[in-house]
Amino acid sequence: MTTGPGQDVPSPRRTDARLNRERLVAAAHEEFTEAGPDASLNAIARRAGVGPGTLYRHFPNRRALLTAVLADRIRTLCERAEAFSATYGPDEALARWLDAFLAHARANQGIGGALLIDGAGEPDIDCHRLILEAADQVLVRAQREGAVRPDLTAEDLIRLVTGIALATARDIDEEPARRLLRLVRDAAHARPRPVSED
Repeated sequence: MTTGPGQDVPSPRRTDARLNRERLVAAAHEEFTEAGPDASLNAIARRAGVGPGTLYRHFPNRRALLTAVLADRIRTLCERAEAFSATYGPDEALARWLDAFLAHARANQGIGGALLIDGAGEPDIDCHRLILEAADQVLVRAQREGAVRPDLTAEDLIRLVTGIALATARDIDEEPARRLLRLVRDAAHARPRPVSED
């Protein structure tokens, strides 16, 4: 490969390190999904095809690995808001993103909870802000088109969907959660009632 002055070519060692990190995060996704946030770190290393030493070089403790997995999942969720907005009309984009957010909230309760109760305080990423920005992106577009009531906020949506995820956390069947989300979507389309002046 020919490079010009000032161009930085990654060394094979840096490329290997990046690939190992990506493999570890992908393996952790799968292992945490199957076994929960207390999954064996050695099992994650084996699944990624690396030794425990490589895992600990990238992630010195369980919290660091949980944070990386959660950050990756949140990044994917936020990218879906952009993709839905680019592909669908405002109402459909909002509906699809709310479905995706509910699935995310239900799937990641264990990881989020583990990060909060491990004694080290809040996770190292601002999960709430990132999700709020994604929700705002699809909501504001739907409101501009008149598809959704104007008094609804992104914070309202986040709280409602998070509440559904918490209320249905023990349900193996996804239908109760989907039914509640349909009720939220119906309410989002309803005209706000005028405030009584008495």
